[in-house]
Amino acid sequence: MLIDFEHIGTTSRDLDRTIEFYCDLLGFRLVLRKPQASGELAFLNAGGGMLEVFAPATAITPARDVPPGEAGMRHLTLAVTNVDTMVNRLEAAGVKVIERPRNAHNTELIKRVAFVRDPDGIIVELIERAEGR
Repeated sequence: MLIDFEHIGTTSRDLDRTIEFYCDLLGFRLVLRKPQASGELAFLNAGGGMLEVFAPATAITPARDVPPGEAGMRHLTLAVTNVDTMVNRLEAAGVKVIERPRNAHNTELIKRVAFVRDPDGIIVELIERAEGR
């Protein structure tokens, strides 16, 4: 029986930069960082689940967007208290903004939404939850 969402695994080209983005800018908490035989591993806690980030010792390419017609993870969504404030903070830190804050389409669940890219090119959706969620 399912008890909770645990984590999702990602790969990073630069673990320090990834930790800075998710922990220092977005508010995740680093709970584990350790060397592995083929690189380094970190777990970053968001409160309702974690990111497992693996940084291989060898060079890797940035993430690519999942094209239409191909299965895969399209983005990581994070709920924040104020999308506009968070996007301004990220933009000031040099984070690439894909889509500026706007009112959401699925207003039953989401009030406002914006999209940015993490240091490895992964799309991160930032949302404000709808009232009552």
